[in-house]
Amino acid sequence: MPEKGQTASGPLLAVRNLTKLFGSFAACNAIDLQIEPGEIHALLGENGAGKSTLVKMLFGVLAPSAGEIMWQGANVRIASPSDARRLGIGMVFQHFSLFEALTVAENIALSMDRAVSLARVAEEASRLSRIYGLPLDPKAHVADLSVGERQRIEIVRALLQNPQLIILDEPTSVLTPQEADRLFETLQKLRSEGRSVLYISHRLEEVQRICDRATVLRHGKVTGACDPRAETPASLARMMVGSDVAVVTPEGTSTRGDVQLEARHLTVAARTPFAVSLKDICLKVRAGEVLAIAGVAGNGQSELFDALSGEYPLADDDAIQIRQRPVGTRNINARRLMGAGFVPEERHGHAAVSALSLSDNLVLARSQSDRRAFLGGGALKIIRHGAVKAATKRIAEAMDVRKSGEDPPAGSLSGGNLQKFIVGRELDRQPAVLVVNQPTWGVDAGAASRIRQALVDLAKAGSAVLVISQDLDEIFEVATEIAVISDGRLSDPYPARELSREKIGLLMGGMHGQAQGQAEGEGAAHAH
Repeated sequence: MPEKGQTASGPLLAVRNLTKLFGSFAACNAIDLQIEPGEIHALLGENGAGKSTLVKMLFGVLAPSAGEIMWQGANVRIASPSDARRLGIGMVFQHFSLFEALTVAENIALSMDRAVSLARVAEEASRLSRIYGLPLDPKAHVADLSVGERQRIEIVRALLQNPQLIILDEPTSVLTPQEADRLFETLQKLRSEGRSVLYISHRLEEVQRICDRATVLRHGKVTGACDPRAETPASLARMMVGSDVAVVTPEGTSTRGDVQLEARHLTVAARTPFAVSLKDICLKVRAGEVLAIAGVAGNGQSELFDALSGEYPLADDDAIQIRQRPVGTRNINARRLMGAGFVPEERHGHAAVSALSLSDNLVLARSQSDRRAFLGGGALKIIRHGAVKAATKRIAEAMDVRKSGEDPPAGSLSGGNLQKFIVGRELDRQPAVLVVNQPTWGVDAGAASRIRQALVDLAKAGSAVLVISQDLDEIFEVATEIAVISDGRLSDPYPARELSREKIGLLMGGMHGQAQGQAEGEGAAHAH
């Protein structure tokens, strides 16, 4: 087995006829791929195309059913992640592999293949986090960190291994534009040093910007390769899905109705030393509106979602109103019974139980009144499995959920397909109020378009929709009103058509007054 750092002529990594079968289902079917030294190579495809399965084989998480992997010209067997790291392959997964009860430094230390003191790990992690613009507190417990901060741990942990090839699976999905820019600078530096990157992203503008070549997968097979810089986002998306990706149709002439969701001077103390306090938040969402909340990760988004959804009931009943009724002290089931739906940002363990089937997850998520359609048998309630299966099938078809069986475990779906099912599960109830946190995180262009259009259509039908997102493209695509959360404070809402990215940037930095002044100044200029 070649040693890490050894040079060789030809490709750094090549796979030939690489295949992975799950029963009779070929997740990867005779894949050929070649990565050169000093190359940033994009791996593109829809959710469920086989990308994650392929890179798991390259990193030793899954064993190939057939085919071979060549590293620096030698045939290698990668039986475990430690084998991959010894070769010089690093990996950042889309879904985190972190122990919540441990600190940042302890999580990083566990991934090291040699004994290193915690103090040294903390020092190196702090140094790298400063270099990459990904702030981390090595002493913080993972349980107290936002999704964005957890992603930073994964990136820094991989780079600490000093890899010759680093595999990045949706690395910027929870980063701000500024953090992403800094990461791109780092990747370009690694390329200049002769290192290689295998880059998986659904953000096709990023692929165009930083990648030298792209390989496209569809249904487990390689269907094409290109120079992404010679393509457009639309043509890349067409290569991925085999047809044009639908453009989200904006709200149009939908009328505004009564206020359906309201927060009245919502103030919530931080529940842990690393959480963010919510400070005097006021918001209103009317029927027919999509209010989008932008912000840098870790500024109170999760805390706001928890307060609105009832995960942690409040002391003040009037602080949250759903359909003009106070619900602040009520739990999530009570709020669902009033016609509200909720989609949290973390798919596994929060929005879905990975080990349970899709139909079981559907039953768990429904409030008591919703469950009546699934229950029968008089006083002794029996689940009507036929009704549950029919609803599961209806949701999967409506959202184009790609799955390997009729009713597989939630954990067997790709991240994007599980997200489509979770969003579809809530939309199927036709809620009067829907609160969604990061609706298209890690979702491909086609799936993202479907989810965003569904949110717009729900508002058109008269529901009030609140979207919390770090994706500014998404926010401008779906929102009628936009507000920004910064350090637990929420700005005033602005009509989406009047708000620029520059103004959002000011608001993200907490400069609410300056952004307000800009908006008023531009409004006066238009009036004249």
